[in-house]
This record gives sequence, C-alpha cells and structure tokens, in this order.
Amino acid sequence: MLVLVAPGQGAQAPGFLTPWLDLPGVTERLAEWSAVTELDLVHYGTKADAEEIRDTAVAQPLLVAAGLISAQQLFATPGDVARLAGAAAGHSVGEITVAAATGVLKPEAAMSLVRQRGLAMAKAAAVTETGMSAVLGGDPDAVVAHLKGLGLTPANMNGAGQIVAAGTAEQLTALAENRPEKARVIPLKVAGAFHTHHMAPAVETLEALVPDLAVEDPSTAYVSNKDGEVVATGGEVVQRLVNQVSNPVRWDQCMETFQRLGVTAMIELCPGGTLTGLAKRALPGVKTVALKTPDQLDAARELIATATSAAAAPGASPSDTTAE
Repeated sequence: MLVLVAPGQGAQAPGFLTPWLDLPGVTERLAEWSAVTELDLVHYGTKADAEEIRDTAVAQPLLVAAGLISAQQLFATPGDVARLAGAAAGHSVGEITVAAATGVLKPEAAMSLVRQRGLAMAKAAAVTETGMSAVLGGDPDAVVAHLKGLGLTPANMNGAGQIVAAGTAEQLTALAENRPEKARVIPLKVAGAFHTHHMAPAVETLEALVPDLAVEDPSTAYVSNKDGEVVATGGEVVQRLVNQVSNPVRWDQCMETFQRLGVTAMIELCPGGTLTGLAKRALPGVKTVALKTPDQLDAARELIATATSAAAAPGASPSDTTAE
C-alpha cells in the first residue's frame, strides 16, 4: 500500500522551487495562487533568501503550493489519489496540502486557508519570543518529562527518536544548557512555538473561516496529526486542521497507523526528505521516494506502479507486499 505524505514548516530552502518552473503550466498555476494569497510565490520559491522564507506567513503558503505542484505531476485528480494511494497524511501545515490533494478542499481554498493560517500564527508568535528545538535520542518518556520540567511543550512527537520542543526563547536556552540524558538538541528555523498554547489566538481566527469553506470527504484514508486516526469526513478534517494549530503533532501515531494499514511504499511531496527520513528509521522495509526536484518524478511513478500492482495481486496482504 502506498502512503502519500506532505512535509511541514522548516522543510523549505532558498530556491527550492526553481527546477519545478521548467514543467508546463507550473508558472501559471503559481501565478494564480499568488493572486489568492497576495504573495509572489515564484519570487519566494526561487529568489528569496532563507530569512525571507522563514517568515511563517510566507513559509506556509509556499510549502502548500510546492506540495500541490508536485502532487499534480503524479495525480491529476483526487480520484487518482484514491485509486493509487491507500492513505495520506501531512505533517502540521502539510495537512492542508493533503486536504487539497485528497479533495477535501479545492486548491484555491487551501491556498486561501493556509495564507490566513500563516498570518494568524505569525501574529500569535509575535506576542512573545518563542521557537522550537528538535531533541534527538534519549528515552522518549524521560525526554517528555524533562521538557515539561522546563516549561516546554513536546509539540511534535515525530517518532524515530525525535521530539520537537516548543516554548519561549528563555525556556529553549535552558534546554540547550540542560539537555535530556543521551540526547542532542538542535534549534529549528521556525518563528514561533507552534502547536502549543501560544497559538490559541490563531485557532480563534481560523474557526471564524470554517463556515465559509466548501468541503468534501477525503478521497482516500486521511490520517490525522491529532491522534493518528483515520478521518472519514471533510467536516472533521477541517475542524481538526483548525484545532491542530495549538495541539501537539503526533506523527509517531500517524506512522503506527500507516503500519497497521499495511504500508509498503511512501512518497513525500516537495520539499521532501524529512518524513521519508523518519520512515526509514521507524518503518524499516518501506520503500520511499522524496520529491525534492522533478528529477525524482520518474522514481515516484515507478514506485506508484509497483505498489499498485502489488496491492492488486490476487490474495495480496500487507505481509505479501512488504518491500525489501
């Protein structure tokens, strides 16, 4: 079974959209979404420096646009996603990418929503100087207890030995000086304590937008960041998208669900690498392709074909189709 995933904030890098502009129709599509978001997505994806695209209000629309551009090269419609992928999930803002890819939201509506999400979260982050740091290694329970002892929130439980801590600048400095046992601490290039109580004002802003959103049920199994559960209705997907802004991301539970569903292959949309990296450690044997540039599209198409053929084989089961 193939799982389609989309990365979250921090995956962007200067110039990462440049090679995608060589594909037919991409520049025109980005121009349309630039009008929706009132951002020059081509500029931010090709010429802007790291600090410009670190801005939450810019990074989030840019990531969703990149993810959808790459998804549309592989899946022309949400129906294709349903036919070829057994499940889909996004990490944090990547959930909006996947909501559009699976037909819950039209791409234009997704771009409008993510623009408002980015603005609201940037505004909330400006109230207090906050940020996030990755904690790699150590016993997970001990790490969580250590973080809570410093007043930090385990905002991303990513599995594969990675937990992301979020809180004030002072709390993160204390973490750097007092690390959990057998763990490394790496500051992340994000501009706020996302998925914590610091984002509560952003939730209120997004809740006001929900009544005007046109939603459909997802075309394939949509795995939620809240608890790794499969969500069947578009209305619940959108409500979870809103509430997730101030709640921890449970990517560890998402990967457990992938495993339970029988995942054998994973494609990570542009800018790929983070989630497939976690999968290689937490889901051994699962074949992965991370879309960084159009150069990986052929490998992704080959993986789709292989996974689809295996799933369609008579008598196939998850154990029959596990990748080597």
